[in-house]
Amino acid sequence: MKPQRQIFPLLVLLALAACGPAPDGEDAAMEGEMFTSEEIARWEARASRVEILRDRWGIAHIYGETDADTVFGALYAQAEDDFNRVETNYINAMGRLAEAEGAGEIYRDLRMRLFIREGEMEELYAGSPDWLKQLMDAFADGLNYYLHTHPEVEPRVIARFEPWMALTFTEGSIGGDIERVNIASLRDFYGAGDMIAQADDLVVDLDPVLERDLEPRGSNGFSIAPSNSATGNALFLINPHTSFFFRSELHMVSGEGLNAYGAVTWGQFFIYQGFNENTGWMHTSSRADAIDEYLETIVERDDGYYYIYGDEERALRASQVEIDYRDGDETRSREFTVYHSHRGPIIREQDGRWVAISLMQEPVRALTQSYLRTKSQNYMEFNASMELLTNSSNNTVYADSDGNIAYYHGNFIPRRDPSFNWNAPLDGSNPATDWQGLHPLDELITVLNPPNGWIQNTNNTPFSAAGEYSPRPEDYPAYMANNPENPRGVHAVRVLEGKTDFTLDSLIDAAYDPLLTAFEPLIPALLAAAEAAPADDLAAPLALLAGWDYRFGVDSLETTLGVYWAQALMDAASAEAAAAGINIYEYMADNTSAEQKLDALRAAVAELEADWGSWQVPWGEVNRYQRINGDIVQPFDDEQPSHAVGFASGRWGALASFGSRKYPGTRRMYGTSGNSFVAVVEFGSPLRAKAITVGGLQSDPQSPHFDDQAEMYANGEFRDVLFYRDDIEANLERRYNPGD
Repeated sequence: MKPQRQIFPLLVLLALAACGPAPDGEDAAMEGEMFTSEEIARWEARASRVEILRDRWGIAHIYGETDADTVFGALYAQAEDDFNRVETNYINAMGRLAEAEGAGEIYRDLRMRLFIREGEMEELYAGSPDWLKQLMDAFADGLNYYLHTHPEVEPRVIARFEPWMALTFTEGSIGGDIERVNIASLRDFYGAGDMIAQADDLVVDLDPVLERDLEPRGSNGFSIAPSNSATGNALFLINPHTSFFFRSELHMVSGEGLNAYGAVTWGQFFIYQGFNENTGWMHTSSRADAIDEYLETIVERDDGYYYIYGDEERALRASQVEIDYRDGDETRSREFTVYHSHRGPIIREQDGRWVAISLMQEPVRALTQSYLRTKSQNYMEFNASMELLTNSSNNTVYADSDGNIAYYHGNFIPRRDPSFNWNAPLDGSNPATDWQGLHPLDELITVLNPPNGWIQNTNNTPFSAAGEYSPRPEDYPAYMANNPENPRGVHAVRVLEGKTDFTLDSLIDAAYDPLLTAFEPLIPALLAAAEAAPADDLAAPLALLAGWDYRFGVDSLETTLGVYWAQALMDAASAEAAAAGINIYEYMADNTSAEQKLDALRAAVAELEADWGSWQVPWGEVNRYQRINGDIVQPFDDEQPSHAVGFASGRWGALASFGSRKYPGTRRMYGTSGNSFVAVVEFGSPLRAKAITVGGLQSDPQSPHFDDQAEMYANGEFRDVLFYRDDIEANLERRYNPGD
């Protein structure tokens, strides 16, 4: 059973689709004018109250009289650095990507529009508290003032930003909850039978899984208590693993107490991973269960579709979603009838039943929490922000100037009947599977000031977060912690335990420790396989790996061969491991046959010989950082300059993560994700911090800050963070007001 679809191709003027409603005001009457004289005068007055200081690295330090002034300047500065990424994040968040990129993005847009509707966002904005509305107003004003003062910039879709748009993108993580919905399955449900929907151009970009691009997305966070610090101050590591250039680095300061520094996801007005003078926060992608799917039994009646709920039939809510998409120089439109049960939207069909999905939809509270944590001045204030319970896809690692260290595993956790299996779709006809509110913060998995003096999370189990003082799994419902241990977690515990004299530099050393823990069981298993099966042709490669200390380095032949071998074995075993429900690393070591292990080594040797003429190639010759232009999807070219990188994929236990792979036409592996913005912080008086950002802060290849940090990044070298005004002034490149 599939729903009937309504499809109405329409031709509209592209300019009207991009520009939205015409502005009011006599000075806007002139054809093509986007902004009124009153708006421009207001922006100019606000710009005069905002000062942007660009330091020697191009990092923007924004000073405003009020928080709203600083937000205005922060968005203006982000637009200066990469307006394309700012706009793209919002056209994706609002489900308007097809307007820019064509029909291939229709179902990605439909996925967003199942949850985010413009009219609903406008109503939520209107009902928001005044202080938050002021920040949203300043967000839109800063971007619009940038467009007004840069008429040469041509937005792809959004020629005018509105305050409510901030509510469509309230969480700065690499993949939000909505992206858990599979686009191909959504297309099959809402687009099957539609001849136009089967055209090739509609499916070219549906969740592309690129060969070998399986780098774990996540982060590392370490908190060090004063008892384990050489200076008696708490220390903090912020090490997100994201797509490169996914965030900007900036500093937001206001006369109302805002003084936050760190990484901001393009287009947002809060520091997502960062610190102020008294508190530090960072997030790691969580597997705490905040999303559930329900198998709804559907009954078709003359007046529509119903679903069984207990002893009753409930009507599915049907609504229309119209998706505009670019078709050459024209804009066309497609309309879909979509369905919601009380649990959420219908996203696919499974075994004759329709699947509804439940996830957090609290944009005002989520935006409130994201902003308030940046102004927290102590643990009590930070903890109060966490009580809003809207950080739905992340764990949080914390430290502060009072010496507190803390960990929160998830934040938005629905209360559920533990007798059900919440890792699989539930029977929607059973009312007992409904959520029963949320777990309050004091029921969630947390750690505060453990006696061992350190906390770590690497997207792994919370039950190793503080060594022997970690939470115990039997004290919590199983759905609160589905994460297994991972090689980075094993590694993190080793570099933290038993050490009581951490400094900023030794914390960096720990974060870049070159051990690849995943190979500790894998290489002995390979050597045992060679003893069990004839492998004379592999004698030399096996001898090389037998002598390896499992540490990466630019000159390491072992790292190259080991990574190529392990990747080949993982490719061969991943489907088997998933079917067996066994952890992939355990499966590779213990469940693959001797022939599988040896054949994977033969494949690795053959691939290296085909590419390089030898299987003995230094890791730094293969593993490279390169940035040719400012495109969101980067091209790579072996003939263009690049930098050797010694660190490796987090998949193999590297804390310093560099997810690289080969591309069509390349023999080298180029990194696109992993370590991006990395910072270490000491909460002393004064605060001290060091940081490095992948490549550079600006997207224009002609800018001196396009790639000025590339060599330092590749070498794991950090620069001092310029946090105080005197230090910024001493390293000043440019001072200006927005619009200058």
